[in-house]
Amino acid sequence: MYIEEKHGNIILSEVEDFNVEQIFECGQCFHFQKLDDMDYVTVAYGKALRITQSLDKVTLHNTDINEYNEIWRKYLDIDTDYGAIKKWLVQRDERLKEAIDTTYGIRILRQEFHEMLMSFIISQNKQIPHIKQIVSAISEKFGKEAGEINGRKYYSFPEVEALNKITEEEYRTLKTGFRAPYLVSASQALELGMTAKVLEIMSYEEAKAELMKIKGVGDKVANCVLLFGLGYRNAFPVDVWVKRIMEQVYFHEDTPKEKIMAFAEENFGDYGGYAQQYLFYYARSFLNKVR
Repeated sequence: MYIEEKHGNIILSEVEDFNVEQIFECGQCFHFQKLDDMDYVTVAYGKALRITQSLDKVTLHNTDINEYNEIWRKYLDIDTDYGAIKKWLVQRDERLKEAIDTTYGIRILRQEFHEMLMSFIISQNKQIPHIKQIVSAISEKFGKEAGEINGRKYYSFPEVEALNKITEEEYRTLKTGFRAPYLVSASQALELGMTAKVLEIMSYEEAKAELMKIKGVGDKVANCVLLFGLGYRNAFPVDVWVKRIMEQVYFHEDTPKEKIMAFAEENFGDYGGYAQQYLFYYARSFLNKVR
C-alpha cells in the first residue's frame, strides 16, 4: 500500500482487504452517512471525514498526514494484515470461506469506548437505520460540531461530561424508549471512572463482567463494546443473525447462544471477532442463504 498527501487529501493506493461499503454497512458503526456508492462520511474522535473508494484506491478527503497518523490510521485499522487473518480462519475452518470471500473488505473499526457503550445500548431491539437516527440526534443536540461536508454539518458524539448531564426524560424525547434509564446508568458508570484504559488491562472475562454491571448491558451488548470499542478481537457477539448463520453452517438445529459462543471460542480463538463480522454481514446481506 502507498500513502500520498495530495490536494488536501490522503490517498491510499494498492489497498488490499478494504471495502468502504462493507466496513460501514456491516453493523459495527452507527455514526456515518452514505453519500453515494463507495462514498461515505464517518464521524469519530471529534472529526467528520469523507471516504471514497475506486477499486484499490481509497481517498480520505480534506485531511492531512498528521491527522491520518493520529486518528484515521488506527480508526480504519490500516496496519492489521487482514489477508493473514482470513487465511488463518479459512485454514482453521473451511466452512468460513464463502462468508469471508463474500465480505472480503470488512475491517473492524477502532471506535471510542464511550460511544460504543451508549450506541449498543441503544441498538437493542432496533433496526440499524433507527439506531443511526438516534445516535445522530444525540450528537446534534449534545455533541460538538465536527465538520461540514457538502453543505451538511456533522456533530461528534457527546463526551462523558456532556453525557452525564442528559436526563432520562431527554433521552426519551429522542426516541430511546425503554433504553433511557440504561443510558443514564451507563453515563453514571462512565462518570465514576469506567474508561477504556481501565477495562483494556483486564482479561476478557473481567472486562465483560464489569460492563455487565451496568443496567441494560447483557452478554451481546457487552461483547459488541469489547469488540468494537476496546479491541478485544476474540469477542464474539451473538445476535439473531449470527445465531441463524451459525445454526445453518455448524449446528443444523436450534442452538443456545452459550453453546455458539463456546464453539467460537474453541474454533476461532483470538480471531473470533473477525469471524463474527464476516458471518454477521454475510447473513444480513444474503438472507435467502440463511433461512
